[in-house]
Amino acid sequence: MQLYKNFCKETLDNNGNLIDFELSFPESYNFGYDVVDKMAELAPDDTALVWTNPEKEERTFTFADISKLSNKAANVFKKHGIKKGDKVLVILKRNYEYWYVAPALHKLGAILIPATHLLTQSDIAYRVDTAQITAAVCTPDDTTAEDLMAVASQPNTLEKVFVCRKKMFGTVDFTKEVENAEDTLERVETKASEPMLIYFTSGTTGYPKAVEHNHTYTLGHIITAKYWQCVKENGLHLTVAETGWGKASWGKIYGQWLCGCGVMVYDFENFSPSKLLRIIERYKVTSFCAPPTVYRYFIKRGMDRYDLSALEHITTAGEALNGEVFEQVYEQTGLHLMEGFGQTESVLMLANLKGSKAKPGSMGKPTPLYDVRIIDDSGKELGANETGEIVVFPREGKEQYGIFMSYYGDEKLYEKVWKGGVYHTGDTAYRDEDGYYWYVGRSDDLIKTRGFRVGPFEVENVIMQYPNVLECAVIGVPDRDRGQAIKAIVKLTDGTEHTKDTENEIKTFCNKRMASYKWIQHLEIVDEFPKTISGKIRRTALREKEA
Repeated sequence: MQLYKNFCKETLDNNGNLIDFELSFPESYNFGYDVVDKMAELAPDDTALVWTNPEKEERTFTFADISKLSNKAANVFKKHGIKKGDKVLVILKRNYEYWYVAPALHKLGAILIPATHLLTQSDIAYRVDTAQITAAVCTPDDTTAEDLMAVASQPNTLEKVFVCRKKMFGTVDFTKEVENAEDTLERVETKASEPMLIYFTSGTTGYPKAVEHNHTYTLGHIITAKYWQCVKENGLHLTVAETGWGKASWGKIYGQWLCGCGVMVYDFENFSPSKLLRIIERYKVTSFCAPPTVYRYFIKRGMDRYDLSALEHITTAGEALNGEVFEQVYEQTGLHLMEGFGQTESVLMLANLKGSKAKPGSMGKPTPLYDVRIIDDSGKELGANETGEIVVFPREGKEQYGIFMSYYGDEKLYEKVWKGGVYHTGDTAYRDEDGYYWYVGRSDDLIKTRGFRVGPFEVENVIMQYPNVLECAVIGVPDRDRGQAIKAIVKLTDGTEHTKDTENEIKTFCNKRMASYKWIQHLEIVDEFPKTISGKIRRTALREKEA
């Protein structure tokens, strides 16, 4: 059952490719009632979730299961005083409870705030204070429950901590209470325009921002799932992300269930490319999404060593895609890796959608939801092959769904990025003659050398073509003659010898393939990169180290 058709109007060309898209929904739209419960009514036995872990434990949940469990969870929350508008921090890793906790909170009109288990106590305290969080639901793993209780003991708004599958003094035994709760729930009236979700950004350039979305955010992901990830009815989609990150909303619940596709969850602690490939093989995953780094590990392992015959479509986002990765994945799978671009603040903005011909390394073209353009610092729209900021203009006569409603608690910052009714992403790119967009970098990351503006990815793209490079980052460092010189920091693949000759070989390899103003002046080989808790390389930390 594909419920997405109830909430949108699609315009397709003769080949079935999407050319226009409009959302249509009732004022009281709520994903918990209007999707989860409706699926339970119309297709109760269809698979909503398949969960497994490295210990080979397995759980399968139908839509009827998720509907009842989310009602039970909602009744537990109600019993403990959680009501419409309350903020609830949810730290559940890839634990299966997330898939009924999230709809339960949506049903109550409470505001879901997903977060990663990697947060420290100070990280948790920052989020509690910023968003006035009153309750938290957490995994039994690691020290998450203890950290939450430590924060709750401080003077702040956090009052209740619910812990799954673990009894702990001072907390609510969530699993036991859900087991004993009623599985029916009277509908709580919510409006589609009311807040539903807050994600904190990964904080690459400063304190994490609290990005607030309303209930229509879930519908914005119809395009994400149907026309980018190409999920299929009764298929099984696997997105690698942990539930604490925005990418989980892109690939682990909303669009997939709206399209009648089951979600595959591998609840791992330590990433292993071979184990993940075996999961795709064993469970016959039909569509898959991961950042380019995962595909780089897959290539080294050899995707063609596994039976991936059920896999029909693969996508990538989260960081810029190197053309070499695109080609090698195709050689090993016969599938084109379809890149997309969006932010925590949005749904899919740019993508290589279903039916399009991907250009290796390109983010694709604007999706029908958004009027995306490239502008310079003065606001002038740029022509083909000119680098500028990616911005989103209002669509004439049409609503713009899927874009965030506020930076919670920071109205000035929200106004700053919405100058003149235009949303400024802070990311730079250029558009080629065919209308495809190519990522350059964050505005803050641009390197100004010898009067030229160089995006880090332009150089990183070439570095990644060197066979023994696993990861890299490019920054500008002070230079008396150039203003800034280009420095590359590189992590080599396991077993590659680090010598001065290796450094010189990489520099020579790259500089032969680039215009002279992009040449690497300095190169450093490192064992590890400073990263955000979402796994993104912190270029600001690299620049600070140089300074």
